[in-house]
Amino acid sequence: MDPVYEVSQINEYLKCRFEEDSFLSHIMIRGEISNYKLYPSGHHYFSLKDPQSAIGCTMFKMNATRLRFRPQNGMQVIALGKITVYPRDGAYRLYCTQMIPDGIGDLHIAFEQLKTRLMQEGLFDPSRKKALPPYPHRIAIITSSAGAAIQDMLRILNKRYPLSTVKLLPVRVQGAEAPAEIAGAIHFANRHQLADLIITGRGGGSIEDLWAFNDVKVAYAIAASQIPVISAVGHEPDVTISDYVADLRAATPSNGAELAVPDQMELKQQLAMKQALLTALITERLKQERGRLNTISKTRVLSDPMGYVSERRMHLDLLQERMLSLSRYKLSKYQERFTMLTAKLDAMSPLKVLSRGYTVTMNSQGQLLRSVKGLSPGQSMTVRFEDGQATTLIQEVSHEPEFPKL
Repeated sequence: MDPVYEVSQINEYLKCRFEEDSFLSHIMIRGEISNYKLYPSGHHYFSLKDPQSAIGCTMFKMNATRLRFRPQNGMQVIALGKITVYPRDGAYRLYCTQMIPDGIGDLHIAFEQLKTRLMQEGLFDPSRKKALPPYPHRIAIITSSAGAAIQDMLRILNKRYPLSTVKLLPVRVQGAEAPAEIAGAIHFANRHQLADLIITGRGGGSIEDLWAFNDVKVAYAIAASQIPVISAVGHEPDVTISDYVADLRAATPSNGAELAVPDQMELKQQLAMKQALLTALITERLKQERGRLNTISKTRVLSDPMGYVSERRMHLDLLQERMLSLSRYKLSKYQERFTMLTAKLDAMSPLKVLSRGYTVTMNSQGQLLRSVKGLSPGQSMTVRFEDGQATTLIQEVSHEPEFPKL
């Protein structure tokens, strides 16, 4: 009778056979990524498929950290690893240790992915770009101190604009440590306000040589810089992430130095032109003012200054005479009016009436008596004459008949 096996025994047997097969232990498979998932553990799970079939794949975190691009569904890749059986499920999988894009370099994929990510974050927005100072006093260059690029930049800066002070912040521009050093130098220059302008870059090389300037740490450092930054990396066809983020992109390090400062020869020519223009303007102004002075010098004010004073004095005398005449006229008018009002007042004076033989009668309280009403015999009253007054007693009161009103 044939022996009976457990399921786990069969799966373990198959796993051993798979691992003993040298063909399956180191294999490269081309396919399209699908069902891609990245777990919180850092492990990647996906499938590789072609038009006829598919195979499950796993890439553990320790291998995935070496990827220079982010796998995505639909991406054509070549995966390297071993095929074995997972005993619990009895399914075979490719345990991937390396992966590269098929037909295009992984660095190019990583570049495009980071470019898209930073563009969505707004780091390439033109509104974020800062204007370069037209006449920088201090320039910080962040590059390798041993490369030819620094020598070219120093030579051009000294030739074009020797008034600037150049500070070199030496960093590595290639290798795993380079991005952190470049980003750190940018932060250091800003923290201590070392310069008005920063130039960062390096000479030409392969995409691997220039990769430090495609690092996200360098991109964020440039974006955060309060000091304007010129990115001067590689040769003219080379374009890096730092070129997109920087305030100005230079085709080469030498071009970066040219863009950073004005040309002293051009400045001298501009100053000479402005000096000539200013001289011509001043000469023309002097000519106009000289003619104006000649015209003024011929006026009577300057040729006979006392004549002008005499004319003003005569005018003053005339005004004085007119004021006196007007004052006398006004005074005579006021005197006439005063005489007329005095005569009217005298005519209306009660004393004037008394002088004609009339008297004024008042009761004991000094109130004017206009009628006999209210009077009775025995009351005293005062009679006012022109030359005095007398107090009398009423002996009799008689009422005159009232005349009808017409």
